[in-house]
Amino acid sequence: MSKIRTAFVITTSDRASAGEYQDLSGEIISNGLTEFGYQVLNHLVIPDDFQEITSALTLGINQHVDLIVTTGGTGISPRDVTPDATAALIEKSMPGIPEALRAHSREKVPTADLSRGVAGINGKSLIINLPGSPNAARDGLLIIERLAPHIHDQLSGHDHS
Repeated sequence: MSKIRTAFVITTSDRASAGEYQDLSGEIISNGLTEFGYQVLNHLVIPDDFQEITSALTLGINQHVDLIVTTGGTGISPRDVTPDATAALIEKSMPGIPEALRAHSREKVPTADLSRGVAGINGKSLIINLPGSPNAARDGLLIIERLAPHIHDQLSGHDHS
């Protein structure tokens, strides 16, 4: 029997955390990860705040969660600090993941190339930043479904296949 993978979803949005609108992208990601067989241990909705993002990511890392997906805060506005907080915690960068997301999305949304999202590893946790739109969440799930199983196998010490 294969190991059940665990996940955290972190939505970074001042407005969603204040209850001004529904967190659709976080819900899409949580539901998608559940469909992929992940046990979503936590879905946090927090403001676009460097310290709060760092604390939420650290919570997942300290719990040895297999996958941490953030949604929101990847743009260029002054409050978009999710990639900055994430990069500070990454031990091994995985630039191919955000490159794949941008490549997949750019034909539909030319501004997808403006996303500053990052991805990487801390310990055994894979961390991926996704933009905050529902469509970006769906596109991100396609990339996660394609790449995450192999990454988890590698982090678990399984041989390359």
